[in-house]
Amino acid sequence: MSPRCFNIARYQGSVLLQYLANCVILTELTLVYFCGTLILVSILYSCAGQAGASGYIAVMALFGFPSATIKPTALVLNVFVSAIVSLRFFRAGHFSWRLLFPFAISSLPAAMLGGFISLPANIFNRLLGSLLLVAALPLVLGRVPEQDADSPPRWPVALLAGAAVGLLSGLTGVGGGILFTPLLIYCRWAPPRTAAAISAVFIFINSVSALIGHLGAARSLPPNLPLFTFAALFGGAIGSQLGSVHLSPVAIHRILGAILIVAGWKLVLG
Repeated sequence: MSPRCFNIARYQGSVLLQYLANCVILTELTLVYFCGTLILVSILYSCAGQAGASGYIAVMALFGFPSATIKPTALVLNVFVSAIVSLRFFRAGHFSWRLLFPFAISSLPAAMLGGFISLPANIFNRLLGSLLLVAALPLVLGRVPEQDADSPPRWPVALLAGAAVGLLSGLTGVGGGILFTPLLIYCRWAPPRTAAAISAVFIFINSVSALIGHLGAARSLPPNLPLFTFAALFGGAIGSQLGSVHLSPVAIHRILGAILIVAGWKLVLG
């Protein structure tokens, strides 16, 4: 074998090994359990106006997915589910372009930058685990304030907040809604329904931008992604129609908070 052919074969072998390292082997029964869990998570999150990335990440962590697979999978699922949720809230008349605009224009480049950056596995796991634990606290312990919003934030504040959430979204594969919605509500920048509507579109924008950054770094998407996407879409369609009519918002928050805590601790402790 010539040196050139040997180098080509060695390169192809290294690519194959890298691909296999980023895959998780699921038996047929485990695959059914995983897709069923994705459907459940998608239903619960979309009922609350979210796309579910933090929930998908938590489930993938519990099922032992490698960190290199978690991020692109969560981003793709987020894009499709957030599109359904955005449409539902937009048709209900709760959306405000004026409030979203300053957050969106700063979050787009930040999310793309975060999607392009690939963190080492140990740093990724600890950062993501900490983020999941922080996101779980208001779901388990917090109360959503019922008062109306005071006023939208000033542009510099909105730009800074959008960039921060966008960067975290791109780095971790979370669409940002799990952070953006509480920020809007607890800072009294938007009432709960408007916050949910704006967050759904914010999630879609950031997920698309982060996914473009991820693909721009020449990383392949994981296997079985079409099946995972179908499962999440199925759950998102059900949840976006049901809303919170048949499920208690408090129960949804507690269930999601428990999932995030378990997965967050697993990632932080390794």
